[in-house]
Amino acid sequence: MLISIEGTDSSGKQTQTKMTYEYFEKKGLKTRQISFPDYDSDSSALVKMYLNGDFGKNPGDVSAEVASIFFACDRFASFRTSWKKYYDEGYIIISDRYTSSNIINQASKIEDYNERLEYIDWIEDMEYRIFSVPQPDITIFLDMPYEKSIELMKNRDNKITGEKIKDIHESNEDYLRKSYENAVDICNKLLWNRITCVNEKGHIKRPEEINSEIIKTIEGVMYGI
Repeated sequence: MLISIEGTDSSGKQTQTKMTYEYFEKKGLKTRQISFPDYDSDSSALVKMYLNGDFGKNPGDVSAEVASIFFACDRFASFRTSWKKYYDEGYIIISDRYTSSNIINQASKIEDYNERLEYIDWIEDMEYRIFSVPQPDITIFLDMPYEKSIELMKNRDNKITGEKIKDIHESNEDYLRKSYENAVDICNKLLWNRITCVNEKGHIKRPEEINSEIIKTIEGVMYGI
């Protein structure tokens, strides 16, 4: 089973992936944790160049399709060299980001709604059919309003450099807003499981509270609850 935990920048994906992995591991189930981009692999070289601004300082300087190919190649390499054997053996694979990240971040570059839907069909065909990476059984979308994400991001280090300088996605608030709005809009269409990360008072929920909802959602699908 492949579970993708998705959301915009600083929505808590890494934390929730780790907590979810630890939950199923403690239950004695065969579980693996993966993350994208795979910054430890050479396969992420073009992704790093793109996010560092080597091809343009604004996300829109590189088309949705071209940027998506960078991320898709990294995912293909990771699958074939790192976790395919575990997936084939029936492990629960919990992924911090997946193809859904391309859909959230790259589709937001496309203004025309119908063209955006065509792009989503294209990226799913490329990754799942042409590249033959597995399609997630469950996609969890962490709905963290972009205003909250921006607040959380202020003191977060760049995942590539370890420095305070943000990548071209993180440093562009308009892009973050469009990515969030696109994700919320497309969530139901793609049958993602939406987890609201703020309470009715507008405060961010505790990680444990969010994870409890994630586990309930996953186990509901796994066991037909």
